[in-house]
Amino acid sequence: MNLHHLKVFLAVAEAGSISAGAERLHISQPAVTREIRDLEASLDLRLFDRQPRGVQLTEGGRRLLDYAQRIFNLERAAERDLRDFAQLGQGELNLGASATLGSYLLPSLISRFRTLHPQIFVSLEVSNTDVVTRQLDEGLVSLGFVEGPFVRSEYAHRLLARDALLPVVAPHHPLASSGRLAARMLQRYPLYMREPGSGARVSIEQAYRAHGLEPEASMAIGSTEALKRLLADGQGIAWLSQRIVERELASGELRHLQVQDLQIERDLHVLWRQGASLSPAPAAFLALSGATEQPDSNIKIF
Repeated sequence: MNLHHLKVFLAVAEAGSISAGAERLHISQPAVTREIRDLEASLDLRLFDRQPRGVQLTEGGRRLLDYAQRIFNLERAAERDLRDFAQLGQGELNLGASATLGSYLLPSLISRFRTLHPQIFVSLEVSNTDVVTRQLDEGLVSLGFVEGPFVRSEYAHRLLARDALLPVVAPHHPLASSGRLAARMLQRYPLYMREPGSGARVSIEQAYRAHGLEPEASMAIGSTEALKRLLADGQGIAWLSQRIVERELASGELRHLQVQDLQIERDLHVLWRQGASLSPAPAAFLALSGATEQPDSNIKIF
């Protein structure tokens, strides 16, 4: 059924005459008569009885009127819904993030986004880089925030920030009161690391091997907070994000080892599927994050 014919039919049916329908549609009366005639021919059914003053719906016309009103009411509802969606009046924002980003950087960003767009439902799944990229592949999240390496050709990406990883120990660790250390000294003590699949672990392993060191994890822990607590045994060393250990370093709960020949920094990225169009909510969140397409000297290091 031709929807233009149907729109003309509805205008005539609601206005009560060919002339009034034509005026409503801003087209000529002959054009309206032709549209109605074509619609009746396509349905093989008379829709109007012509009266001296106007037209009157036939039984078939009354049946079609009910459908026409529902169709065009649905069209208007679709327009309102999509306009609302485009203007961030409704929708969802599903995010995936690795531990450092999900626990320490994104909460304040999400709070700012919610202040600007309170009608958007936001969900955040905190895991590790491997899980986040898998969620992107499966379409479970729109944006993924990861630390450390990822397969760049498979994802569109922007640089969010740079992160320094610091070697930290308990205050009573044998190296806690040392001055500047050589990196080889670290290998005398247990190394506590995140689980396989963590971007932090990959960054540490790559940095160690680049310096001719072998990173042998004594513990693999899935929680950064648990990792900090385990350092209390006074034996282990862990490389943790500067942002994550700020409070503990300030209070003296942990000590930062001054390693003179090994510094570890990593880029923090926001990813989305290559070739995928971002809907309005993810696009707005990406813009709010301040992520950049190319590294530069203005990128925040924390």
